[in-house]
Amino acid sequence: MAGERILIVEDDRAVARGLEYGLRAEGFTVLWANSGQGALTIARRDAPHLILLDIRLPDISGFDVCRQLRSEGRRQPILMLTARDEEVDKVLGLELGADDYLVKPFSLRELISRIRALLRRAYGELAATAPDQRLAFGPIVIDTERLLVLRNDQPLELTPIEFRLLRYLASNPGRPFSREHLIETIWGYDSEVGNDRTIDVHVRHLRQKLEQDPANPRWLLTVRGVGYKFEP
Repeated sequence: MAGERILIVEDDRAVARGLEYGLRAEGFTVLWANSGQGALTIARRDAPHLILLDIRLPDISGFDVCRQLRSEGRRQPILMLTARDEEVDKVLGLELGADDYLVKPFSLRELISRIRALLRRAYGELAATAPDQRLAFGPIVIDTERLLVLRNDQPLELTPIEFRLLRYLASNPGRPFSREHLIETIWGYDSEVGNDRTIDVHVRHLRQKLEQDPANPRWLLTVRGVGYKFEP
């Protein structure tokens, strides 16, 4: 892809200009919103490929923006930006559907690296799967050609990270993976959210969307002292 649209949601115009300059120099098309409501309007109208979302905004918080976009079924990667390095913020962002988390101040090189990795995982690697490849278990079907997960023939709204995690686990049935291995495999770099809680949150989301009884999962199982495995 070339000229991917990146939406910067940042109320500090000086910070936004700096980000815009750096991203345009890397070949991205840049959109800008200085408020949460403005971000929602642009996201709906222009369908950016990725959203850089500041948590602190003058009207509604970045958390609220993330929650609303995910509730509408919008699946583009969301990289949350904040000046606070607090565990509660990281976990809350993940709970609401964010894909990654970067604490200010950060280098432009680091930001570009994160953006390219998220875009590659959301659009490049996922789109490169072999045609007609389907994984089925019970009422669930993972269609890797159309990048869909169906339950009883009804599509489920999964984020790109959730899709990759489910596909990876389901492609290796019965094999337990540590949280560290899953983070390295799914994100492919040293993410700011690279801790045990990251995988736990995403697995919980998948259970809520896939399992008939998320509290007593049938397919996405916890392996005590190790991590998780998929049991067909």
